[in-house]
Amino acid sequence: MKVIKVVQIAKESHPSPLFTGPVTMQTIVGTELSKKFSIMQVNFGRGVRNKFHSHTLEQILIVTEGKGAVATEKEQITVGSGDVIFIPAGEKHWHGAANGATFSHLYVMSPDSKTTQLED
Repeated sequence: MKVIKVVQIAKESHPSPLFTGPVTMQTIVGTELSKKFSIMQVNFGRGVRNKFHSHTLEQILIVTEGKGAVATEKEQITVGSGDVIFIPAGEKHWHGAANGATFSHLYVMSPDSKTTQLED
């Protein structure tokens, strides 16, 4: 067994064209611990979100802090600490901080999943 304390994991800047502004990431469980899934915490700056994208395999988001939104082409839902979101493989979606708010979530995915950005 291994206990991981998220507050002790360094937040690393993660510049990427997938995001509309600054985010940091914390690797909670990477391939050094599991070949079946990875867990990352993504910390969004105020009002920052990712752009429409999809994954080849399912994704689970667990909101850990702040106020955010998760959206598909059909709906947008406000989410907060403790909410768990299941995103099916191939679903076009985005997620991030609500206007004026910061937001953090854990994501759980297979390390074999591929992400395709669908918005410029």
